[in-house]
Amino acid sequence: MRPEPKSPAGRLAQMRPCPLCHTEAPETDLAAAFDHRLWQGPDGACPACVQEQLLRLLLAQGDAALHRAVQAAWPLDPEAAFGALPTPLRLHADPRFTGRGVTLAMIDAGFYPHPDLVQGVNRIRAWTDVGGGAGDTRRWGPAEVPRWPGWDAAVDQQWHGTMTTVVAAGNGALSRGLYRGLASEADVVLVAVREPSGRITNESIGRALDWVLRHREEFGIRVVNLSVSGEAIEPLAGNPVDESVRRLTVAGVTVVAAAGNSGLRRLVPPATAPEALTVGGIDDRSLFDHAAVALWHSNFGESSLGGWKPELVAPSIWVAAPVLPGTPVAREAAEPFARRRGGDRGVDARLAELKAITPHYQHVDGTSFAAPLAASAVACLLQANPAMTPAAVREVLLGTAQPVAGASRERQGAGVLDPGRGVARALAEQHSGGESGGPVIDIQGVRFRLHDHTARTVEIFGSWDGWAAPLPGRATEPGLWETDPVLLAPGAYPYKVRLDGARWIDDPATAVKLPDGVGGLNSVVEVGLHA
Repeated sequence: MRPEPKSPAGRLAQMRPCPLCHTEAPETDLAAAFDHRLWQGPDGACPACVQEQLLRLLLAQGDAALHRAVQAAWPLDPEAAFGALPTPLRLHADPRFTGRGVTLAMIDAGFYPHPDLVQGVNRIRAWTDVGGGAGDTRRWGPAEVPRWPGWDAAVDQQWHGTMTTVVAAGNGALSRGLYRGLASEADVVLVAVREPSGRITNESIGRALDWVLRHREEFGIRVVNLSVSGEAIEPLAGNPVDESVRRLTVAGVTVVAAAGNSGLRRLVPPATAPEALTVGGIDDRSLFDHAAVALWHSNFGESSLGGWKPELVAPSIWVAAPVLPGTPVAREAAEPFARRRGGDRGVDARLAELKAITPHYQHVDGTSFAAPLAASAVACLLQANPAMTPAAVREVLLGTAQPVAGASRERQGAGVLDPGRGVARALAEQHSGGESGGPVIDIQGVRFRLHDHTARTVEIFGSWDGWAAPLPGRATEPGLWETDPVLLAPGAYPYKVRLDGARWIDDPATAVKLPDGVGGLNSVVEVGLHA
């Protein structure tokens, strides 16, 4: 029998907000963080924030030192940083935006009600199975425990959809929040498309998309993720899947599709759809160094109307995803992790074979996981600016992508997904002049802009004066903050943003980042270096 997902109502006792991320956490966890020897916060912090700060601090020392130090120093969960970087940290996401208020429809072979989706608050709004054509549908509220036929079957067709959904929208419940997705507060609708024969066809994908079209208003669906593919078609030929994607896009729903993994000049639906945002893959070595990025073997080619695919690339290897509870992999991983906690390092080779990160997570590969990273970034954009249309979403994500040096445009599209810069651009679209965030350099000097609709004060500290005096921001209109100009000599200047006199963040609108040496990242403004 599969382990029962815990009821959302059972985790509310003795909770209070983390002073950093404001997520509700048990008081005992916050107190343990306060006592941690690498943490200086006077009010404690939730385990996820402490672990993330520890990871950032240790990254500069190399993987071996990181693993040794984390295993020795983090008492609440010593395995939680073993083997892969958390997705929000890896992608430089803006921590203020987590997909809240947005619903993603995940179309895949099958699903499981994983704790990362149901613990705390149930975020699975509905499940439906259109694979057999009948469309059996179940609906739940935030305090209910979702169940559907075969939810506890522990069969192969459940693992893929569970992984893609948690990669996009998991809250990291089984890692105390560390291995969460970008859209960790978004709701999800699960649409199973595997037919009784075991196949996924163009027809079943089309039925799934049409179901989403009919129910989009009921569930507030704004994003669809397709990490499945149908049957190959003739180049540039039309097909029903493309038409279903077009209808959804016209209705205001952004559709994201995986490019596929053969690495050939070949596309199959839904990646053929001109209106779908098709995502290929990269291998970033799970590092922060953009120069280390290499393309993954993604499919590429022309869409059914001649547009080139993929249009964007995202990490498709070393992606943290859940182990499906009750499966042989879950059972096999538990024993060596228990031995490792007891000091037996001889099990590391076996854990590497299992791709295990913790007893509950493993790292996975494939464009199936690059696509939900992009879909979750779309959810964050829509939280930042709910008025954005699918066309505006595409323009923002392509306009903020980072090109991979030396790679052909036909294989990478606009480049690597950058969720933080995308959110900054989406926020700018709300304002009358469309002002972007980040530094603005002109003859008067450097002015800094930040979009934040909840901050009471915004200050910029930088290396130009030894981090001594802040540049105060003033609200030029609601949610848009700007400093007076400061004259700087040519050079590269690290800087950081302080919100409300207490909370420090790096500037999400800038691409260049450096470790700050105390557990976070600095942004960098370059003056007069690229004339």
